[in-house]
Amino acid sequence: MDDAALLDAVLLASRHAFVPMPDTRVIERAGWFQLITPSLPDGGLNEVALAVLAPHEVDTVAQQTIAEYRALGVRFRWTVGPDSAPDDLVTRLEAHGLEPEVVWAVARAIDPLQRNPSLRPGIELEPVDERNVVAFTEVMARGWGMSPAPMLAFNRKVLDSARERLPMVLARWHGEPAAAAGLVLSPGTAFFLGAVVLPEHRGRGLYRALVDSRLHEAAQRGCTLSAALAREATSHPILARLGFRDVGRLTMLTPPRP
Repeated sequence: MDDAALLDAVLLASRHAFVPMPDTRVIERAGWFQLITPSLPDGGLNEVALAVLAPHEVDTVAQQTIAEYRALGVRFRWTVGPDSAPDDLVTRLEAHGLEPEVVWAVARAIDPLQRNPSLRPGIELEPVDERNVVAFTEVMARGWGMSPAPMLAFNRKVLDSARERLPMVLARWHGEPAAAAGLVLSPGTAFFLGAVVLPEHRGRGLYRALVDSRLHEAAQRGCTLSAALAREATSHPILARLGFRDVGRLTMLTPPRP
């Protein structure tokens, strides 16, 4: 698969790597993909993931979209990739007060014989279920600076309706919840959701253990490709060291925090 095809696969996987809440609205049409979920006010399923706009309509659409999320009182992100338009969309969105961050679409082939990781002493990995979903949520919420209650409702929804499609993993360090990650499985492709390692537990091999564990899970499910959107300032250099390669550059824009 060449880089253009890989990029298409990563973008397609990222846009459909979600489990809807009861109030999620999916707005999908040619040149537009958007999620609106008022029950997740800190972010989550609130995103414009594709926008192909004529130059003359950018400002009107941007104003309307930002105003809608603001009226609902939710944070959102607007992701601009190589298939968005016009070419100056990022600059135009910045003019409306959104702040940009560079994100890389990355991919790695999955070895069908991918081994389960040999863990460093002190690390334990647990599949998330009803017994540890609260601990998993608390790690995720703290790591992302989000309120745990809406996130817990979402994670319970995943367990109720999509635990086979979206397996979640909790990592402990000597028994203490320390890191967490998710994985969305679709035919042939495993999309890595953002992993979190709490600050006091970094440098102990937890992030790598979560990557290796998810690669093994994906191999067991018959996936041949792993994909992620990696923030340039955080996960991107780590995934590069673990064999993921860049297939496209994106910009993720968000409103400034209060």
